[in-house]
Amino acid sequence: MGEPRRDGARDRAPAGGRDAGLQPERTRLAWRRTTLACTVVILLAGRRLLAGGAAGPVRAGLAALLALVWVAFVALAHRRVRELAAARRTPLTPRIALSAAGCTVALAAFGVTIASTH
Repeated sequence: MGEPRRDGARDRAPAGGRDAGLQPERTRLAWRRTTLACTVVILLAGRRLLAGGAAGPVRAGLAALLALVWVAFVALAHRRVRELAAARRTPLTPRIALSAAGCTVALAAFGVTIASTH
């Protein structure tokens, strides 16, 4: 173990040539970037949906599904970022990975649906 840092954590020796301290930070930043990109995609899809010619109930249903997918993705990303910040890190579970992939597929499906209604 190394010297304690100001934030209370200890420096760790690189394991297998990788810096154990920077990898979780890079992963956290990647989750935040992905969350930001997801938010932008949802906003653009919502804008296109509002400007489109789809019927009112269809539009409202798609808007609700967009919001649901966004909330689900933000919750997954927040959970993963919290897990990475914990003292005892847990690996990415298949459930979270599949859920994030499902959100991505749902966004692609919404994009195709919204584009086909115009």
